[in-house]
Amino acid sequence: MCSCTLSFNRTLIRLFLPSILFSSLRMSTFVLASLSSLPFPSSHHCLVSNQAQPHLQTLPLISSINNCKTMEDFKQFHSQIIRSGLSGFLAEQHRMVSFCCTHGQGDMGYARLLFDEIPEPDNFMWNTMIRGYSNNSSPEAAVSLYIEMLARGVGPDNYTYPFLLKAFDRQMAIEFGGGLHAHVTKFGFCTNAHVQDALIHVYSISGEMDAARELFDKSPKQNSVLWNAIISAYNRSKKYDESCKLFAEMEELQVEPTVVTLVLVISACAKLKNLEYGAWIHRNIENFRIVPNLALLNALIDMYAGCGDIRTAWSLFENMEAKDVISWTAMVAGLANLGQVDQARELFNRMPERDIISWTVMIDGYMKANRFKEVLEIFREMQAVSVRPDEFTMVSVLTACANLGALVVGEWIRVYMERYKVNMDIFVNNAMIDLYCKCGCVENAFNIFEKMLKRDKFTWTTMITGLAINGHGEHALDLFTRMLRTSVRPDEVTFIGVLTACIHAGFIEEGREIFSSMINTHGIFPNVCHYGCLVDLLGRAGQLKEALETITNMPMKPNSRVWGALLGACRVHRNLEMGELAANKILELEPDNGAVYVLLSNLYAKLNRWEEVGKVKDMLMQRGVKKIPGYSLIEINGNIYEFVAGDCTHPRIEEIHKKMEEMGRDLMLAGYAPDATEVFIDISEEEKEDTIYKHCEKLAIAFGLLSSPAGATIRVVKNLRICLDCHNAIKLISIIYKRLIVVRDKTRFHHFSSGSCSCKDYW
Repeated sequence: MCSCTLSFNRTLIRLFLPSILFSSLRMSTFVLASLSSLPFPSSHHCLVSNQAQPHLQTLPLISSINNCKTMEDFKQFHSQIIRSGLSGFLAEQHRMVSFCCTHGQGDMGYARLLFDEIPEPDNFMWNTMIRGYSNNSSPEAAVSLYIEMLARGVGPDNYTYPFLLKAFDRQMAIEFGGGLHAHVTKFGFCTNAHVQDALIHVYSISGEMDAARELFDKSPKQNSVLWNAIISAYNRSKKYDESCKLFAEMEELQVEPTVVTLVLVISACAKLKNLEYGAWIHRNIENFRIVPNLALLNALIDMYAGCGDIRTAWSLFENMEAKDVISWTAMVAGLANLGQVDQARELFNRMPERDIISWTVMIDGYMKANRFKEVLEIFREMQAVSVRPDEFTMVSVLTACANLGALVVGEWIRVYMERYKVNMDIFVNNAMIDLYCKCGCVENAFNIFEKMLKRDKFTWTTMITGLAINGHGEHALDLFTRMLRTSVRPDEVTFIGVLTACIHAGFIEEGREIFSSMINTHGIFPNVCHYGCLVDLLGRAGQLKEALETITNMPMKPNSRVWGALLGACRVHRNLEMGELAANKILELEPDNGAVYVLLSNLYAKLNRWEEVGKVKDMLMQRGVKKIPGYSLIEINGNIYEFVAGDCTHPRIEEIHKKMEEMGRDLMLAGYAPDATEVFIDISEEEKEDTIYKHCEKLAIAFGLLSSPAGATIRVVKNLRICLDCHNAIKLISIIYKRLIVVRDKTRFHHFSSGSCSCKDYW
């Protein structure tokens, strides 16, 4: 077969696999009779040939193949073999093909050229080639060669199918697993434990766990190989409870586990957070007559650390005679998952070597701790030491960019992935959609969405939510309607996005209908977040009585967010009685919630109830409640800058203050008047105007005007809700300086362009 046949045609294999099977069965009764008794050919067996054997004087030349380290060395050796006249000897052909197939620096194309020179390859050579293709992630070429082997009258042996099947991916398993199982049956290898192991693997990766379990249940179950195969299959299918049940059954039948068995079951315990069972296995390792190796110790560390028992994990780690990168990574992951990110970073810095998984674990640790700036910092360190990230790393980094509003960095990452062929799977695309939505670039997000060949519920939900928070409520509802026409079913999170769209677009009736359809049409029972959305929707429309009735009739206890939605609506619509009720309910749940005091004081201030404003201030002082400090982030040239109110720490703070003074003068000329009604109440009246003047979002915008070219979009992310004064001021700034300004606060986006704002919200 020429090298061009490696461009595999799956359609031809599906057509010829059955016919090759039956024609090969008719070829020779001798072949069928001898299949089950064939020994595995070794290089020793290969010396038995009707060809002349090499002279003893040539043995030094033949043995020099052992000195070959690379394919260049091997090709020089091959040229010497050809010149010496030894290239026709079968034994030497075997050794050369094996080198190209099995050596780490081998070359399957060269192996095929050598293989084609052998007139009648035996089982050993066919198996070697099949194994070579499988090990080089070319299962299609392996199947193609297997078909050629049958067509040339050579039957499989005990080793053919394990080599062939173990390299299958999901698609190959789905397409050819059943046909090759038929071959296994016809050729009489059904009782071979290693062949059954390979078949269980194939069925499990194709998602046919019932078939895999049926195959296992029909086996003698005396061999630990099969137990390992089925436990591994359940782990792969994330059915970790079944893995533990199988191990218990294995114990009852007194089948001795191997190290592999314990590693698999302990890994299942780690996923289940079943510390008790994992620790029991650890205590009984000696009873299983197993000497712990590095893989088992690593699994134990991962289990203890993953279950939160960091002390035992650390004890095992410290007492290990030899550690590898997996040992270190397991400890780093355990610390990071417990929120001990600084300790994880300290251990990470001590690692003698780091791989892509180590870097990704550290990045994920910062992600989970919401330390997004550190995510980008460590990603840059990763780049500096030339570690190539994979799609898992990129999802975390893109998520960090989304939360920081780091559009420039995110787009650089997208170009990087395209350049270096990083797998742009569905998770990466979902992260890109989230990034663009959270940076206010909805059109870019939607372009990615439309180009995706496959979408899951997270894709639809992210796009619907992105449209909603960017002020495109009607488009969000249209997209939800499209989703309902697909095979992808919405879940609880999807409905939060859809209800959010109704909230920001003011679609009261649509919101009511969607809320009702959750139970009646989709069988999803609303949780407290859905009720919070409904209360928010009704409150914004001024339906305060219905909003309160909704809270009263909730099947679960309302949380502070539900009451907070009502309190916000009462502040806008100036309903003091209901506002006080909502505030008291929140303070019962969260006495230290500073935002409640601010909202309540603003409600009193709007009604000119200054005595009550003072009482709230006194209450705040007595309880020692601190307001959550506000900060704003802005990205300039790929760097993230953070500002807090009244910031004086920035290196260019003098320039920024001068720009602020200029902005102030320009705003006054444009008719701007400061609105101090929402300033926090624990400062004096004379300080209020100065405070709102130095709000962090205004500082960030001033820096953006200084540091970006004329006409460039300014994007700011704020951790709290933007105040009314800043909202009105930024409207005018967008006109004065002819800039598109996008501000994302705690709940929504504000797109300021030529003095208009796309957010349909109330204050």
